[in-house]
Amino acid sequence: MKRLSDELTVSPQIPLEAIPAIADAGFKTIICNRPDQEDPGQPSFDDIRAKAEECGLEAVFMPVVSGNVQDADADTFADILAKAAKPVFAYCRTGTRCTILWSLANAGKLPTQEIVTAAATAGYDMSGLVPRIEARR
Repeated sequence: MKRLSDELTVSPQIPLEAIPAIADAGFKTIICNRPDQEDPGQPSFDDIRAKAEECGLEAVFMPVVSGNVQDADADTFADILAKAAKPVFAYCRTGTRCTILWSLANAGKLPTQEIVTAAATAGYDMSGLVPRIEARR
């Protein structure tokens, strides 16, 4: 788990067995940014949603193809975050896609360096994303 802000923590793919611990940690919403069947053996979002709901969590499916995060995806992510019960736990294959979405969603809301620093503190290098963040300001 890597905390990007008070409202959002990201991680690599979660196993079904981790969902009760996510709920116990106080999270209210899970966002999945992975398409189903991206990798063999990953749990389907339907299975994630069922387990999340069993644990009292909301679950949102917002799949984005790895390496193809569009500005419209960042806008959708921002909208989901704005409406979601917080704190939010988002996951993808490595957490990078979620971090890119969060970084672009916060362009114009947070200073660019604050976005890059928060991501770096969580272990994600968003320095290459600075031109896109700046363009979205």
